[in-house]
Amino acid sequence: MTQNEIIQALASATSIAKSKITNPAVLNEAYDYSKPSSFSRGLRLEFGNVVVLLISGTASIDEHGRTVHVGDFRAQLQRTYHNITGLLASEGATWKDIVKTTCYLRDIERDYEVFNEERTRFFQEQDLDPLPASVGIQAILCRPDLLIEIEAMAVFLKPA
Repeated sequence: MTQNEIIQALASATSIAKSKITNPAVLNEAYDYSKPSSFSRGLRLEFGNVVVLLISGTASIDEHGRTVHVGDFRAQLQRTYHNITGLLASEGATWKDIVKTTCYLRDIERDYEVFNEERTRFFQEQDLDPLPASVGIQAILCRPDLLIEIEAMAVFLKPA
């Protein structure tokens, strides 16, 4: 489907179906925290036969809500990719459906080189062409032990 066909499908949609994205095998729900946080791990939007996935900021959190790989940027990034991959899979999507990522690094000057090396390796493993649009931002993250957080958007056609 071409970009124009996707835009036409979006424009002709008469309703938008919304549902939350979950995959408790890789990532718990934020409202399950001892101090619940009010957001979905992601949202699935259906505009006719076009599906848009909005993946919330995702980090190196395990299925029990614990930060994993404290102090290890590379390992935190790998776990973050693992979590996003699991969320995508729960909706029948892959990294090939990702069109945009927003990457928040606690210390961009210290960690950007490792981030770019690992992202390049991961995207090559996923055989992404074209690469998703992306932005990298230095930010204070919601937990002091998190070094990286990524949000993502995927677009694909609903299976017939």
